Amino acid sequence: MKFSAIILAAGESLRMQGRHKMLLPAPVEPVVRRSTQAIAASGAHEVLVVTGHNHGPVTDALKGLSVRIIHNPNYAQGQMTSVNAGLAALTPGCDAVMVCLADQILLSSDDYAELALAYQHRPYGSILVPSFQGQRGNPVMFHSQHIPEILQGLRKLGCRKLIQDNPDAVYLHEVTHDGYVSDLDTPQDYARILKCLAEPGGFTP
Repeated sequence: MKFSAIILAAGESLRMQGRHKMLLPAPVEPVVRRSTQAIAASGAHEVLVVTGHNHGPVTDALKGLSVRIIHNPNYAQGQMTSVNAGLAALTPGCDAVMVCLADQILLSSDDYAELALAYQHRPYGSILVPSFQGQRGNPVMFHSQHIPEILQGLRKLGCRKLIQDNPDAVYLHEVTHDGYVSDLDTPQDYARILKCLAEPGGFTP
């Protein structure tokens, strides 16, 4: 199975009290670089990073990595504009797409690879959503057949309505740890995640 990965790194970090979370140390390299390295090592055929806010510094943080940078000038209009920018830029021919959040630094390359394997062997459906103790998480993975309808606005990726309206298409894959549902939106989130990374076995690149 060939899958492409789209990494969403365009947001303004409005809840981080003036700091841009993509550029925060995690704990050494920037958040965006750490997550991108993990995704790039997961077996993805192609990796696209969608930037927006602080495009230049975020791009600089990714120097030397085998990824394509896609700038979304409409990033302030919401995450779906970044999803669409990434989907529109994909090289044709992939079987599936994994849409990743650049701030999920508790996920390792093995976690992303495990999710791709789960998608490949899913018992039903064309959309996989990781689930931890009843909470839906990310990344979301879906068959490439959905790309045209997402770009046309017929589906809103990741929203609850997608799951509610398409129960036969959505496979909830139970994952083993909360890295798939951990957000890095506030200074308190950042402190908690750094503490997790510092724990023995907390993260394996």
